[in-house]
Amino acid sequence: MKVDVLLGLQWGDEGKGKIVDVLTPKYDVISRFQGGPNAGHTLEFNGIKHVLHLIPSGIFHDTAKNIIGNGVVVDPAILMEEISVLDKMGVDVKSRLLLSKKAHLILPTHKLLDAAREEAKGKSKIGSTLKGIGPTYTDKIGRDGIRIGDIFCDNFSDKYQALKAKHIQLLNFYNFTKIEQLAELEDKWLNSIEKLKQFECVDSEYYINNKISENKKILAEGAQGSLLDVDFGSYPFVTSSNTICAGACTGLGIAPSKIGKVFGIFKAYCTRVGSGPFPTELLDEVGEKLRKNGNEFGSTTGRPRRCGWLDLPSLKYSIMINGVTDLIMTKADVLSDFANIPVCTSYKCNGIETNEIPFDIDCDITPVFTNLKGWNEDLTSVKDLSKLPAELMDYVKFIEEYVNVPVTIISVGPDRTQTLIRTEL
Repeated sequence: MKVDVLLGLQWGDEGKGKIVDVLTPKYDVISRFQGGPNAGHTLEFNGIKHVLHLIPSGIFHDTAKNIIGNGVVVDPAILMEEISVLDKMGVDVKSRLLLSKKAHLILPTHKLLDAAREEAKGKSKIGSTLKGIGPTYTDKIGRDGIRIGDIFCDNFSDKYQALKAKHIQLLNFYNFTKIEQLAELEDKWLNSIEKLKQFECVDSEYYINNKISENKKILAEGAQGSLLDVDFGSYPFVTSSNTICAGACTGLGIAPSKIGKVFGIFKAYCTRVGSGPFPTELLDEVGEKLRKNGNEFGSTTGRPRRCGWLDLPSLKYSIMINGVTDLIMTKADVLSDFANIPVCTSYKCNGIETNEIPFDIDCDITPVFTNLKGWNEDLTSVKDLSKLPAELMDYVKFIEEYVNVPVTIISVGPDRTQTLIRTEL
């Protein structure tokens, strides 16, 4: 048995949470492998809409264990808030959730440093969610971080105070004026650490590899999107972790040979939150219509998402670096009332046409579009693939021929029931 991986192929917000929830009954273990509470995975079912930030999206099923892997950075205060909401919904989180001892902790001062660094960048700011993700990964790479396993050690308080002191020095360097927030944040954080001790913390790399040996089915759930990968995304306007398939190996402790299917999720159009290049962005009433139709507002920040047409060169790039075996297209329903749907098939960069993403993101990129006919038909109540309009299937076929990977799932609405599976997975 191998580990299947499900990840986003654009700039995040592709609908990963919904699809993981749909697929969970086929798996024994669901595991997050990177990112932190900057993720917002939205699930809808039985008239309930819920957003998860740290907990894997299989948590609503009692058939699967959910693991927060070593590659994730964890804010215990946000995690406990998330667990409290789930407890009120009747979800037995304690019996379903495991935490890696090697996952790094987000400290209150990490969040303040995030704000201070973003403030210092001025107009060139990245568009951080200000959850402390970047500074936590910085300490991890700098070998100064504190991990979940440390909270059970006698010297935990000493480690915490030492890292906190280092952070305060940095905040003073930035002349950060909101340091008074620290006392309140710290009190909540320390209380959450005590609650965290009540949950099962494991050496997750052993746990997962033992499950592989037992022929259990495992799904690794990515956060953010491939175009935000710290190495292969639109740097520096990226997140602080490896969002691509390779990140599942380092974020869970599994060998590359243990990777099975790679499910790549993309929207039928494109969105982006925060700063950075976006070749097909629509800064007009059409973009506003996409935003309104798709309810495109960040599930973590609430910020309006930038919207644009589907970008096939970037999609093919993401497929290449991830080794995607199966494509999943979401939000097809959002395009239902567009008579004409342009799709980007190449770029003109400084006057030269190319199908490749240029290294220099500041070059003058102009998208080259192919126009496809829209379907002008409501899809949200469609339950049978044969009832989908021919124009939509032409749209899907056009994408498949360009990227040479099959679209195996089409989502026609936010609810878990609005999911059409074309082939057995």
